[in-house]
Amino acid sequence: MPESLAASAHIPGIPGARYWGDLPPTGFDSWLKLSADELAANYGGVMHRPHHYLALSGGGADGAYGAGLLVGWTAHGTRPEFTVVTGTSTGALIAPFAFLGTKYDPVLRQLYTEFSTNDLVERRDLLDIVRNESAISPAPLRRLLETYVDDAFVAELAEQHRRGRSLLIGTTQLDAARPMTWSVTRIAASGSPRARALIHDVLLASASIPGVFPPVMIDVEADGRPFDEMHVDGGVTAQVFVYPTGLDWALVRQRLGVTGPPTLYVINNSRDYLQWDLTQRRIFPILSRSVDSLIRTQGIGDLTQIYYLAQRDDLRFNLAFIPSSFTEHPTEKFDREYMGKLFELGFDRASNGYPWTTGPGRSK
Repeated sequence: MPESLAASAHIPGIPGARYWGDLPPTGFDSWLKLSADELAANYGGVMHRPHHYLALSGGGADGAYGAGLLVGWTAHGTRPEFTVVTGTSTGALIAPFAFLGTKYDPVLRQLYTEFSTNDLVERRDLLDIVRNESAISPAPLRRLLETYVDDAFVAELAEQHRRGRSLLIGTTQLDAARPMTWSVTRIAASGSPRARALIHDVLLASASIPGVFPPVMIDVEADGRPFDEMHVDGGVTAQVFVYPTGLDWALVRQRLGVTGPPTLYVINNSRDYLQWDLTQRRIFPILSRSVDSLIRTQGIGDLTQIYYLAQRDDLRFNLAFIPSSFTEHPTEKFDREYMGKLFELGFDRASNGYPWTTGPGRSK
């Protein structure tokens, strides 16, 4: 697709399916002009009540921590229903189940404690790697998504959209090198025959680490012609997100009659700092260590931005991350034993009342 058409590209038959993640949603000005009756008809389930928001970061196998935290939060008996849930990368895989509530806790436990690398990806041989666009195939992961996110699951997402709740997933549109935010609940409620397949594509794209997983090509239309868009891991442009800085959330709250300051929970599926690790003087260890450092630093920037957004817009900010006391190392990409220990750590901390951090800084 040529650059000149990028701004007009859309998903045929599903209006409002997505918007650029660094700009307010398309049509926001029109939304502000909706009548009170129109707002009540479309957002009645979230009006005139407290709001709770959940943002789930990337982190690969470390997503086991966030999954365990959510399940432990349920055990503690204080986990709220979230008005809005956002997810990036591994957070995108957790987000739909967190959004639909505690009945999906067994799924979160299964995904992050019962599967290992061979259950989630297919390795390529060296010749295949040279000829393909990635080192491994995510075909098993796609099959899992197709199993769990079935027609009944999509129908549940659609019902929550009609209540006014939102599930938002972040990808990176690689040609533009910009974040894209997908309204998965709106897609589910569209009635389009391709809604379910598009949701699978979006979730997989958000978790598709460039070079490791292949990009996901998504069918769009622009100027009356079909095109492919290349989407990869949302963490390429934002490790975690809530809403664009240009969005006036105070106006949103005012129009919805939100009761009191909303509470924002950010689950950062990574450590507050990288552990010491002697790096071998070879190309792949050097690249891997450098990318890990880059991702961590980017994540700090994202958290800081979200913190100041919360301060600006009067949101109660709460942050969770993997504590430095956890010193285990995985032996493979998705190490079942490692993820199981991380899941239990998140579960134990949350089931006893999670010690949320109220600022973006490092732990003490």
